[in-house]
Amino acid sequence: MDFSFNIKKTKFDDKYNPSTDTRLTTNFANLARGEHRQENLQNVLQMIDRRFNSLAGWDNHKADRYSVELEIVSVEMHLDSNGNRKVFPLIEVLNTSIADKTRGEHIAGIVGNNFSSYVRDYDFSVLLLNQNQNHEKFRVPERFGDLHGNLFKAFIHSDIYKRNFGKMPVICLSVSSNRTYRKTGNYHPVLGSEYEQTEFSLTDQYFGKMGMKVRYFMPPYAAAPLAFYFFGDLLSDYSNLELIGTISTMESFQKIYRPEIYNANSPAAECYQPSLKHKDYSLTRIVYDREERGRLAIEQGKFAEEHFIRPYQDILERWSAHSPV
Repeated sequence: MDFSFNIKKTKFDDKYNPSTDTRLTTNFANLARGEHRQENLQNVLQMIDRRFNSLAGWDNHKADRYSVELEIVSVEMHLDSNGNRKVFPLIEVLNTSIADKTRGEHIAGIVGNNFSSYVRDYDFSVLLLNQNQNHEKFRVPERFGDLHGNLFKAFIHSDIYKRNFGKMPVICLSVSSNRTYRKTGNYHPVLGSEYEQTEFSLTDQYFGKMGMKVRYFMPPYAAAPLAFYFFGDLLSDYSNLELIGTISTMESFQKIYRPEIYNANSPAAECYQPSLKHKDYSLTRIVYDREERGRLAIEQGKFAEEHFIRPYQDILERWSAHSPV
């Protein structure tokens, strides 16, 4: 099997309109639809900027020095098999950059942040769901996440990734509502208080197949810890401004997606189990359809099954079994 990757970049601002081939479950696409689409986008971007300036308070007395600029990075896989060429949408992530209005310059941020994937939709919303139908005990399919992990590693080690991005990605997601997190004595001036838990969630294990480690931090003034998935050394490989770009972006999105956890009216305790059944939280003024996202995840997982997994299953399994990364 011969394959290559292609990258498309789309600016995420208040004029953003999802393209016809974007993943509809992508959270930014959800925010950019409907009657209040432009107001939604403007409010999201303002939330991100305010949070960034609150964390980057040095030499920033009016809390307006910085602005975060975002672009959606869409990765396509070009697959050649027996003379047939197939283009399949693989993943979407966000790339951040920081505008320093005092110095009049742009600072590169971190790529990754949000993470969307058709194959991941298939794994969690089709394969895992089918595996556990009519079974009382939860079961994880054999080699769950292996193919997705090898595809992701092939992309980040590809020439096209290296030409476009100077550092390895960092993905920032919600902590799991199935785990209990305990505060440690470790504190970072930007990432905040570190939390630990004794057993990796299925999402943690899935990202482990992608070659990524995980640490959990609750940034200053936050309501709950975030899960940071990364390569290398999270605390040493990235500058404070790079980390703040990721925190401000993803914490703002999580306040919209999971207000029960990230817009709670009281902060996480030292021993903390997140819950989407929590009642003491505030809503943002941003419209987000969480039910639609869950429904579309299943639909797009089935799309991946029909157009990618089934037609190329034998080829993909052989390649994954001998993947060099």
